[in-house]
Amino acid sequence: MPSGTSNEQSGNVSGLSVQAGVIHGGVHFGGASVDRSPIPRQLPAPSPNFTNRTSELSALDGYLAERGNLVAVLLGPGGVGKSALARQWAHGRLDRFVDGQLYADLRGFSGAEPLDPGVVLSAFLRALGVAPDRIPLHLAEQVTLYRTMTANSSLLVVLDDAYSAAQVRTLLPASTSAVVVVTSRRRLTGLLPDGACLVEVGPLPAPEAVELLERAVGRERILKEFASAEELAGICGGLPIALVVAAARLASRPKLTVRRMVAELADEAQRLTRLSVVDGLSIRTTFQFSYQSLTAEASALYRKLALHPGAEFGMDLITAVAGAGRAGGAQVGTVVGELLDANLLEEVAEDRFRYHDLLRLYAREMSEQDDPPDGRLAAVRTMLEFYLAAARRADLVVTPYRRRLPYVYQDALDGPPEFSDRAGALGWLDRERSNLLEAGRVAFDLGLHELAWQLSDVTWPLLLYFKGYQERLKVDERGVRAAQAWGNVWAEAVMLKRLGRACSRVGAHEAAERHGRAAVDRYRQAGDIQGVIDAEEGLATLYADTGREEQAAEAYTRVLAGRRALPNVRSVGLSCLNLGMLRTRTGRPAEALPLLVEAGQIFAELSDVDPYNAARVLIGLADVYLGVGDLGAAEESATEAVRRMAELGADSERAEAVFLLGRIARRRGDDEAARQHYREAAAVFATLAAPRLPDVLRRLDELDGSADEQ
Repeated sequence: MPSGTSNEQSGNVSGLSVQAGVIHGGVHFGGASVDRSPIPRQLPAPSPNFTNRTSELSALDGYLAERGNLVAVLLGPGGVGKSALARQWAHGRLDRFVDGQLYADLRGFSGAEPLDPGVVLSAFLRALGVAPDRIPLHLAEQVTLYRTMTANSSLLVVLDDAYSAAQVRTLLPASTSAVVVVTSRRRLTGLLPDGACLVEVGPLPAPEAVELLERAVGRERILKEFASAEELAGICGGLPIALVVAAARLASRPKLTVRRMVAELADEAQRLTRLSVVDGLSIRTTFQFSYQSLTAEASALYRKLALHPGAEFGMDLITAVAGAGRAGGAQVGTVVGELLDANLLEEVAEDRFRYHDLLRLYAREMSEQDDPPDGRLAAVRTMLEFYLAAARRADLVVTPYRRRLPYVYQDALDGPPEFSDRAGALGWLDRERSNLLEAGRVAFDLGLHELAWQLSDVTWPLLLYFKGYQERLKVDERGVRAAQAWGNVWAEAVMLKRLGRACSRVGAHEAAERHGRAAVDRYRQAGDIQGVIDAEEGLATLYADTGREEQAAEAYTRVLAGRRALPNVRSVGLSCLNLGMLRTRTGRPAEALPLLVEAGQIFAELSDVDPYNAARVLIGLADVYLGVGDLGAAEESATEAVRRMAELGADSERAEAVFLLGRIARRRGDDEAARQHYREAAAVFATLAAPRLPDVLRRLDELDGSADEQ
């Protein structure tokens, strides 16, 4: 960035529009002649399509009220509307700046060299009335003269498209009543010691984005296709330059429907091209200038991260992609800082990042242009394997008892987090939920079938604790197809067993039985006796779910006998729990009690390994005690189950225990307490779209009906 003496000290100033003006008429400063001239009014007109920005305008007003003088930096990605915001705010407050306004386009990201501050300063001095032949030759003397002339001025200076803090600092007036508004794609934190305030300018929210379309195209036309207009605003990501380009195309073709334009922009591969065809406006060119300013390391990381399968990602993922073990963690942080500073990456939370949709598309275009296919595939695989490695660490903490298949990673990974407790592991799984599900889909689409199966398998604790049955169906179905393509019979059996249970939970009982029987068959092919028993127990549960209680009891009894012949005591506890709950449900709580007591003893020894099923036993015991009329023991067990399931974050099971508390209260004749418990349980089941909801609502209706009769 040039910062020395300007090469042009008089005459025309390249790239800068100035008007002659004066603040101090008929005065000589250091030998420089100052003539009487009009007050400078260089500010460009406001945009006719300017929309909203209430919070940013209020922030600028607030800073001005606090300080009197102000240096405000409006920062954000290219095309987000920083310049329009600066002009809008300035024009609304012109009466405050009685000594005029100075304006310069600093060309920081125009594709040409950023403008030399000496060139700008020379033009500002002429606008303030200094004769061209009286402007000092050296930059330091120009700065001195500029500060002297502006020392007592109520002046507004707008510096558009700044490249660096050094470029701006030279142009700051000395007055305590002057205001400087800077726009930049960089954060310009170097101006903070000069008292600068940073104002983030982000994309327009959906309503304001549609309003911009209305202003540019016409309200009547947009209102006729309001839903399509909302979709168009979403495709443009609320980025004003994209919205203006889209609006220009609509305005130039009055018969073109918004719906048709949405269809044309639906293809991500063509989106930037279709938003870059209006004279003087190009999304791609806007992004290109920011991209070309990056270092080689930052541009490479920018391209790689755009291949990420999900919307957001953490610093740990970036570390894995960048290879911190090879490049150094501090260096990775520096490169990420460069992307943030350039507003090509957005930090949405501490160590949590995302791309604007259009910036991600541009980065992917650059990746296709600059990176070889095998390099791109390797980067994607690193991301997928990162999620597998991290999720497996979480899985080992949450469900250490599960049987797993080994996996060989393509490279040693940097970045996957370690988890010291269940809460941290489950929190990570929940936070990365969408990324894990999308990673599995991408792995399958790329033909990485073993990896796709592993990514399906490793989500088990997430789906166990946080439910989400439709997601579970997709994960399990993909897991079955991945195992089949991989050719691993045992892996197929695991997913068929899970898919059968998921189908049962959503009421697809025929499919559930088909998948369950197929799971038994595949386990037999694999020679896995325990797997066969596991799948047969899944069928027994299906029989219980579909009203075939006798068949379920026979199957559970057979399974329990098989469990006792194997060394896995935890499996014995599960079968005791399942058979005990069935006995209670079929009106035989006395037969259920010893089974649940045995299950309780087993899981009491395994509470550190499997606290989830230890809490499930408490739910079963509460139901048994309710059945035999021991309401005190029933309430104690149900209350403890609520507490434990809440600690585990298992909302569905917590709601089940709350529902039991409602039944206990009803038995005691406390209808108000019962009603409160039923409503709490119903709210949770409704949120989860759980199949238990109708039964709870029926009980609530019965309770309300009995109250009406009284």
